[in-house]
Amino acid sequence: MSKKNKRPEESEKKLSREEEKKKNESQEPEELEEFGCEEKLADCQKEVEEYKDRYLRAHADFENMKKRLEKDKSTAVMYANEAFATDLLSVIDTFENALASIDKIQGDEAVEKIKEGIALTYEQLLKVLKKHGVEEIANEGVFDPHVHQVVQQVESDAHEQNEIVHVLQKGYKLRDRVLRPSMVSTKK
Repeated sequence: MSKKNKRPEESEKKLSREEEKKKNESQEPEELEEFGCEEKLADCQKEVEEYKDRYLRAHADFENMKKRLEKDKSTAVMYANEAFATDLLSVIDTFENALASIDKIQGDEAVEKIKEGIALTYEQLLKVLKKHGVEEIANEGVFDPHVHQVVQQVESDAHEQNEIVHVLQKGYKLRDRVLRPSMVSTKK
């Protein structure tokens, strides 16, 4: 069948649809109100606003998550060497003990050269650690539970209460994170 040989029923339906369409277009706004179009429009606008609000909230959540992940990533990079630095603290302790032991020995030039070599190595190790953010915790003044650990309390007339009297083991921190608290004695 060709296009020209359409059934008459189809052409009548097409004409009636076109007439109905023209009739609807020519209706006044008051007649449209009868069909509830303004209410539907208001509902649609409200729905659009709700979707817009949801989108803005989802976008804000996404941005916050991005910032949080970026912060977590930078923190992880900043403290990546924490375990390594903690392991090196025992090496520092050994150097300090070696230097203290050699100080007690009075002797010849060879002992002095060994002492000098150990002292230079110790200083170089401290410089490298400091370069990477590891620093000794200050142990003067009043006890701070965030960075000090009281091992013993002693009587002392020269110190105030809770003031550090003696440092038994040095403490260290990596940037703002404590690697090892200082072991101290305080006045009772």
